[in-house]
Amino acid sequence: METKNTNSELKLDANFWDTRWRENQTGWDMGMVSPPIKAYIDSLENKNIRILIPGCGNTYEAEYLLQNGFTNVTVVDISPTLTEKLKKKFAASLNRSIQVICSDFFDLKGEFDLILEQTFFCTLYLPFRAKYVAKMSELLPTGGELVGLLFSKKFEKEGPPFGGSAEEYKQLFKPYFNFKVFEDCYNSHPARSGAELFIHLVKK
Repeated sequence: METKNTNSELKLDANFWDTRWRENQTGWDMGMVSPPIKAYIDSLENKNIRILIPGCGNTYEAEYLLQNGFTNVTVVDISPTLTEKLKKKFAASLNRSIQVICSDFFDLKGEFDLILEQTFFCTLYLPFRAKYVAKMSELLPTGGELVGLLFSKKFEKEGPPFGGSAEEYKQLFKPYFNFKVFEDCYNSHPARSGAELFIHLVKK
């Protein structure tokens, strides 16, 4: 996917993100599994559900899932540098409990029971958000779940990340999803305290 802002020459394409990973320009990386997602994972009983993490980054969430016995995890990222690193990191479980895919998210095929959203939505220019929601719906069966975090703030400088508000997001997701949880996050990482929404959406 190549996204170009009408107000900027910046292209958020594979080369942009791969350069960030090659040069270790990863200021978004918390170095740990996101606390709200960790708490959600801890509530799951079925270890065999099909889980997808798009725009996965260093994917501490996938690492935590594997440590806790989950058997069907797929992570996808557009950066070849990152995905090769992840294949080495997860070598012992690769192509068994975890699949690592280098791809544009919008080209991804398959079906998943649960998709975890962690700092992927915020990398997309606003015109691509409706496409993101439609793609999430495509990848989930009826009753499938989208769970994770969205920024509930505007950023002063041009992104990524790109922020927004709860009301904006609700209008995007409403045609495709029912809202199980959509509220200010109470257990964010300290660096993101007061700036996140926790979402638990169920495909219609």
